[in-house]
Amino acid sequence: MNRQKLGYVLALIFLAAVPLMGVYPVFVMKIMCYALFACAFNLLLGFTGLLSFGHAAFLGSAAYASGHAIKMWGFPTEVGLAFGVLVAGVLGLAMGALAIRRSGIYFAMITLALSQMVFFFFLQANFTGGEDGLQGVPRGTLFGLIDLKNDLNLYYVVMAIFVFGYFIIWRTVHSPFGQVLKAIRENEARATSLGYDVDRFKLLAFVLSAMLAGLAGSTKMLIFVSATLSDATWQMSGLVILMTLIGGLGTLVGPVIGAFIVVLLENKVGEIGAMLTSWTGIEWFQRLGESVSIVIGLIFVICVLAFRRGIVGELGAWYERRKAIRS
Repeated sequence: MNRQKLGYVLALIFLAAVPLMGVYPVFVMKIMCYALFACAFNLLLGFTGLLSFGHAAFLGSAAYASGHAIKMWGFPTEVGLAFGVLVAGVLGLAMGALAIRRSGIYFAMITLALSQMVFFFFLQANFTGGEDGLQGVPRGTLFGLIDLKNDLNLYYVVMAIFVFGYFIIWRTVHSPFGQVLKAIRENEARATSLGYDVDRFKLLAFVLSAMLAGLAGSTKMLIFVSATLSDATWQMSGLVILMTLIGGLGTLVGPVIGAFIVVLLENKVGEIGAMLTSWTGIEWFQRLGESVSIVIGLIFVICVLAFRRGIVGELGAWYERRKAIRS
């Protein structure tokens, strides 16, 4: 077993043991949802070179679709989740077919504009609950066997979903299809000259990324038994970009690390501030909980200046330099 596979096995064992360590399961489930969302976005930007400013549309649409299907139409939980992923995929196909006609900043602006249209649709549609969101979605049971009202049962289901989504991304990146995506990222003109239908590959990558983002959205809805407008805002699209860049663009593990850092700061920065106050005696740290955006922005600036490849990217580059020196 090589080091990478051993690392994955150890990470899987650790993840399975986390609830037994007394950690709040919902907090870790939230990290896994955002990590899957960031990995889906990274498949598009990090491995295909397409910067989407509208990926929150897929997260939100899947959350609303699966929540409505389960609550109002009485779909079984697993069918409702699959329905949310399907809706995200169809939306990704429609948005991608329009967006891939342009490249660079024009592609990014088109995805942002289309995402805002989706947001305003959710704001005004009757079935979404408007600003109140879709609340009180029943978790139900999985395949009629696993009671998802139990947080521990739900934790392992969410863990299985995250591992499944991550495996799809890993397999895609290491497949011939993934190699073509990397070629498009590095030199689109050369990929075209080699006979590849670049637009078709970009559209497939866009739809796959949208469906995986939708899987994260449906899972997040199940955890918090609600879908809200915050899932579809442009700020959420910016947040997933931040997670990917902090962790390491174009790496498999980087978005997971980035999601962990951002969610940890969003939820624990107040406790960190209180701890720093007790250590240093500086009262200003008590106000960190009111300045989450400033703290995250400061970390982003530090990463851009000192870790241009992101945390995982810089660690990988350092390891390669050490290996080159030894050889």
